[in-house]
Amino acid sequence: MSERSGSPQAKPDVAALREEVAETRAELGDTVRALAAKTDVKARAKDQVEQTKQRVKTQAAEATGAVRDAAQSATEAVRDATQSATDRVRESGALDAAADAGDRMRRNPIPVGALLAGAAVLVGIIVVMRRRRR
Repeated sequence: MSERSGSPQAKPDVAALREEVAETRAELGDTVRALAAKTDVKARAKDQVEQTKQRVKTQAAEATGAVRDAAQSATEAVRDATQSATDRVRESGALDAAADAGDRMRRNPIPVGALLAGAAVLVGIIVVMRRRRR
């Protein structure tokens, strides 16, 4: 009510009004900045590109770690299998038999020479027969 109607109205506090004006200005400034950011398509696109880059880098790092772990596991499995096979070959005595066969061949090279000569004759016969068929 006004003073004319008879009821005295309290005068507003100047400090409170100034504080209210400052808050309103701050809110208005925030609103204007938010609207400007929404209309800046180039900046929004750059932000989206950066987010995508970071996401891809993260996924690549995770995939690299997974591949590295899988490779390490496979390497260990192959190493274990190789060691197991080597142990079985040693236990079977196949290495000793191969060494003995090598020693026998070195001491008596004639059977090896005869085998090579027979193979050469066989290859010669095959070549001659193919030429006659043509």
